[in-house]
Amino acid sequence: DIAREGGYSVSTVARVLSGRRDVSEEARGRIMRIVEAYQFVPNNNAKHLKQSVSRSILILVKGTGNMLFTNILESIQDTIADTNYSLRVHYLDEDADEVKSAVQMCREHKPLGILFLGGNIQYFREEFEAVPVPCVLVTARADKLGFRNLASVATDDAKAAELAVDYLFDNGHKDIAIIGGDMSMSSPSKYRKKGCVRSFVKHGRIFDEMMYATARFSYESAYQAMNRLLEQNRSITAMFAMSDVMAIGAMRAIFDKGLSVPKDISVIGFDGSELADYFNPKIVTVYQAYEEIARRSIQLLFGMIDFKKPASHELIPFSLKNTESVANIKL
Repeated sequence: DIAREGGYSVSTVARVLSGRRDVSEEARGRIMRIVEAYQFVPNNNAKHLKQSVSRSILILVKGTGNMLFTNILESIQDTIADTNYSLRVHYLDEDADEVKSAVQMCREHKPLGILFLGGNIQYFREEFEAVPVPCVLVTARADKLGFRNLASVATDDAKAAELAVDYLFDNGHKDIAIIGGDMSMSSPSKYRKKGCVRSFVKHGRIFDEMMYATARFSYESAYQAMNRLLEQNRSITAMFAMSDVMAIGAMRAIFDKGLSVPKDISVIGFDGSELADYFNPKIVTVYQAYEEIARRSIQLLFGMIDFKKPASHELIPFSLKNTESVANIKL
């Protein structure tokens, strides 16, 4: 296409794109203007792709500190090892546009399918139509988007968060703080906050936005968020964190203030990570069945690739586990 529009041969265009010097500056300038105008991306794997059929699955992981994603990824790798597929794993910042990255990587690597570990629904709504291969959105819901090539496997985040905050209310807590993600960037955070609000309403309490602190899904960010909450409201008796990583960062802030968990402040996390079992005290957490999430995600993707099955959407059961980090103050 570039050769046709520029009036040059394909070999001349190829020499320009590969950076060779045996091309006139006039030709180079015209060809590069066309390349820039159409945002053409050279495929670095073109020779390999011409010689073999891709059997790769691309996994895009949002964030590097999410322990749930680490567990899911390990389970996926174990499953893929027994197939004739190969995996290409790519990590993105938690604020990155994962759909734009997917479009780019489809051009360069030609995967047969994509697993998105985490995602911003807004990016999918606006940009996913450009992704040409079967995909599964893992840990976020895509059932309302209506794309034929986008399935999803997730926990019902709203109900899970509601259960967690219900547990705090049932144990006598009323001054409950929440640490969660930026709702404009994190779809799970949006649903989890919705569940928190439902629990407050159910228990006849008004949800105070000043008791919600936004943080990245990291220890340090949650640590800073908890410090802000403690400075603003000294009556806090309980805190719900939207990930176990956040819960641990928040607990460090509580300890550094000379307070204890759960005597002074009770804490609930989210994910059910192994670290929650070995922390002291053990962290009460919403357990997401990561092995089942991984298994069903792979099954849905393979069904779409190998058998042309339509996209489907599944919710995986959740539960609360551990008891040590929440005190019953009714007693």
